[in-house]
Amino acid sequence: MTAANRRRPGPAAPDGTAPGRPRVLVLRALGLGDLLAAVPALRALRRHLPRHELVLAAPGRLSAAAAATGLVDRLLPAAAPGRAVPGELPWTGPEPDLAVDLHGNGPPSHLLLQRLRPRRLFAYAHPGTPDIAGPGWRDDEHERDRWCRLLGWYGVPADPGEVAIPRPEAPSPAPGAVVVHPGADAAARRWPPERFAAVAAELRRRGHEVVVTAGAGEEDLARTVAEAAGLERGAVLGGAADVPFGVLAALVARARCVVVGDTGLAHLATALGTPSVVLFGPVAPRLWGPPDHPRHRVLWHPGGDGSPRPGDAHGLRPDARLLRITVEEVVEAVEELPEPEPETATEPEPEPPTVTAGVATPARPYAQAPAPVPGHAP
Repeated sequence: MTAANRRRPGPAAPDGTAPGRPRVLVLRALGLGDLLAAVPALRALRRHLPRHELVLAAPGRLSAAAAATGLVDRLLPAAAPGRAVPGELPWTGPEPDLAVDLHGNGPPSHLLLQRLRPRRLFAYAHPGTPDIAGPGWRDDEHERDRWCRLLGWYGVPADPGEVAIPRPEAPSPAPGAVVVHPGADAAARRWPPERFAAVAAELRRRGHEVVVTAGAGEEDLARTVAEAAGLERGAVLGGAADVPFGVLAALVARARCVVVGDTGLAHLATALGTPSVVLFGPVAPRLWGPPDHPRHRVLWHPGGDGSPRPGDAHGLRPDARLLRITVEEVVEAVEELPEPEPETATEPEPEPPTVTAGVATPARPYAQAPAPVPGHAP
């Protein structure tokens, strides 16, 4: 019996839990990029505790993304503004066998989990919670390495290189296109829209198909970029709402490449093995960058400042280091990327459970085929 088959839950209890299984609760109530950066740690926990129900406390909007990892049995809806810690968790039933703090906020996240009285708690040490004998926190550490080191300290082997998630089966709405994503949740990490437009226009002139993606609330930004680049109106995906994760994953998985700042879509390209050009500033790529691989090009101009966070990640204007990146070097970085690796036919893997907000049911995570973008064959 495979580990994936062991993960299939039986009939759910009224609160969505699988009866008769010990539960591990992982707190990571942040964004898409944060979830994907935690995939190596989640995979290590899944491998170490194959008979546990793995419950992820995260925003409900990440249900489809959590399901797509194939590592999570159930999502427990939890969110707070910015990177703050949720005030409470809607946990029901017996205490967790294990709680794991991948949120990383010290006492606020420690105390939130301790209130559930887990039998064990994995977390970094902090003077404010001296009863937790975890490893010491390091500021200058890549996010993937950070959480794998935490698990390793507690005797759970974890490999930060295990970043991949299963490729979606659904067709892309724009196969072979260059995906340009101009948005980010902080102005400091948003390269100017006129520069994204200039990149898109030049790539289009060179014969590339280009689509622009937008998260919820980014429609005006995406349309500004697309119109300035001379793209068709249908070349914009999302904006009024997030692009459904299944559509977004299919788009990225079969793209020529992704051009993006330091945000969630960069981590999706990493997870799906899609070539990417990632524009960094104000935080150094050694903290959040893609793996060192020819298919990923990192653009970063720190000047003489070698610190990991030389600028304000939550600043109200584009960071000076980000503004040092030119249109020409982004275009050339795209052209220098290797072609995406061809998909090979493999034996189908057992289907992971579909994760919903509170209930896990077995299903295919990418079942819905997206509508094609005008100008692309389905």
